[in-house]
Amino acid sequence: MNELNRLPDRAAAPAPAKQPHILRRLLSHHELATLLVLLHAPIDVMAKPEIPMLQEAGLVEMVSGTQERPRFQLTSEGNAVLRGLGAV
Repeated sequence: MNELNRLPDRAAAPAPAKQPHILRRLLSHHELATLLVLLHAPIDVMAKPEIPMLQEAGLVEMVSGTQERPRFQLTSEGNAVLRGLGAV
């Protein structure tokens, strides 16, 4: 057959770059303030009611504390959000 009908070799194409984490929703001003507080030190889960929503979004993680009162800190994604806002 002629060369124009051949499919290009797919094995030679480089793998696509990993997509950056994209927030699925806008953060409230309370959630942004909580991220700023966490920038400086881990906080107690009871200190801010926004912690569970931020954990679900992957922006904070549990690091230590007791079973009854866990403490949370920023994840790399949470730091990326603050860097994007120019806060870091």
